[in-house]
Amino acid sequence: MKNKFRIVLVLVIFVFFGSVSVYSQLPNQNTTLLAQKDDHGNGYSALWGYAGPNGREYAILGCNTGTAFYDITDTANIHEVDFVPGVQSGWREMKVFSSYAYVVSEGTNSRLQIIALQYLPDSVSLVATYSYTNYSKTHSISQSGPYIYLHGGDNTFGGSDQGGITILDITNPQSPVKRGSWSNFYVHDSRVLNDTIYACNIYDPPGTISVINAANKDNLVSIGSWVNNPNPFPHNCAIPNDRRFIYTTDETSAPNGKLKVWNKSDLNNVTLVTSWQPTNITTAIVHNVEIYNNLAVVAHYTAGIRILDISNPQAPTEIAWYDTYPSSNSAQFAGCWGVFMFPSSGKIIGSDMSGGLFVIKVGSNITGLAGNETIPAGFSLKQNYPNPFNPSTTIEYNIPKSTYVTLKMYDAVGREVALLADEFKIAGSYKVNFDAARLSSGIYFYSLVTNEGFRDTKKLVLSK
Repeated sequence: MKNKFRIVLVLVIFVFFGSVSVYSQLPNQNTTLLAQKDDHGNGYSALWGYAGPNGREYAILGCNTGTAFYDITDTANIHEVDFVPGVQSGWREMKVFSSYAYVVSEGTNSRLQIIALQYLPDSVSLVATYSYTNYSKTHSISQSGPYIYLHGGDNTFGGSDQGGITILDITNPQSPVKRGSWSNFYVHDSRVLNDTIYACNIYDPPGTISVINAANKDNLVSIGSWVNNPNPFPHNCAIPNDRRFIYTTDETSAPNGKLKVWNKSDLNNVTLVTSWQPTNITTAIVHNVEIYNNLAVVAHYTAGIRILDISNPQAPTEIAWYDTYPSSNSAQFAGCWGVFMFPSSGKIIGSDMSGGLFVIKVGSNITGLAGNETIPAGFSLKQNYPNPFNPSTTIEYNIPKSTYVTLKMYDAVGREVALLADEFKIAGSYKVNFDAARLSSGIYFYSLVTNEGFRDTKKLVLSK
């Protein structure tokens, strides 16, 4: 009996410590877990990040019943700050402009929530729920400058926008203005480069990326498209600093669902450069990709968070990963949904559909945020072109180090008429398109201010 007891005890100890050992050796590479937060255990979806003017960092997490806000600045005290309830939904996405978060979901009558972030780190505030005629819900959201782009949702079947794209002007962040829409096909997600939209038509026509001219925000015009072959099912896309390329994700059962790299320098002949799957994994489904200079951060469902060096677009190289769903690499819609990186600190946040918020950091030996482009020698704000202009013009500025940037437009008596940038920017050169279609002819001024103490103002003339 004693011998049997000893055998059982040894087995119990082996199983217990053996399972601890297995857990401690999860397939993670060059990453450190800073925190995991599962405070709303009824399911999670997308997430995004916000870097405040004072340098504090926040994770914004989509939950089944609303949106959670976490202060992740102090790695020893990552904690939830506030929670904004929303219509129940398994899909919730958000983007940030200025000090406001814009939240959408697939929940009926969820509409667009506008949440003020100015009160952080203490709290946030739901300041408005925006709608327009026949608008109820949205599948996903993109943002570029003072515009947000709503995709899919309630207009999928027979609505005026056919589940396509609707543009909202958020120059006044609390009071969006509906601009144009594109209703040729259902749009699952998009990315905007200057005045060009790259729209992912995941369903119809099968597996197509549509290219849309949005210089006139009231009149969107198709200018090209290509099929995301082979096995096309484009879920989202991202554009690197080398704007000849675009990265797409095919959200379909592996081994066919891959991250693809396309050369789009000639829109009449877009060519596939290469495709990628995680190291030694051919079963997990790819979901979302975000690009930060030479790094691509991928939400790869059951394969977790994957980090690639894309300095050579012909050969993306996996350099780090953290598996948020270590129990399986199977082809199922589970695990990591969304990712976001804070370039200033190097923190990466990921949302896991069952595990909640993951905050990780890559090893000190990982490089790639600097990019290939030449870092400007100094801060500068260039004269807009064309000038005089009607109705749009381009403003360029340079920042030699990563910093918080504010770019505002004023009329001749000093009233603010447009907010063109209000966010943390990586060191580099930037172009901003200013659309003055709703302004009167006259003299205006634009001013660039950074947290590094740089300030400059220039004059421009709108002539209609």
